[in-house]
Amino acid sequence: MMQVTTNKTRIRMASNIGIETEETATTMMLGNNPYKMVRQLASTNAVVLFSMSGCCMCTVAKRLLFGLGVGPTIIELDHHGAGPDIQAVLFQLVADGRQPVPAVFVGGKFLGGIENLMACHINGTLIPLLKEAGALWL
Repeated sequence: MMQVTTNKTRIRMASNIGIETEETATTMMLGNNPYKMVRQLASTNAVVLFSMSGCCMCTVAKRLLFGLGVGPTIIELDHHGAGPDIQAVLFQLVADGRQPVPAVFVGGKFLGGIENLMACHINGTLIPLLKEAGALWL
């Protein structure tokens, strides 16, 4: 049985599907176009991370973001009904044959995968991007 809790920030936490806001959960149920789902999620959340639960690089991306104090919206594609369709959209975004997850969106824009996320962190541009998107307040 899946347990879902809601805290004061209205973030739903479900043990097997990641983290979604109330708005994105409704969008995911109503929408059937995976491109529109990705676009809606990216445009309505400061940081979105599309992930696979068994992916080690996805875990690295989650730990980095959580370690910086960011609470990203996480969509575990292997636990989502439209996961394969969303993954196909992400595969088109990377367009160079690389693995499409983890896929990170910041401030409604596609940042990229783990390589771009780590590069931005190392070169010092990630924190300003996160602040600009409203994901960090310090």
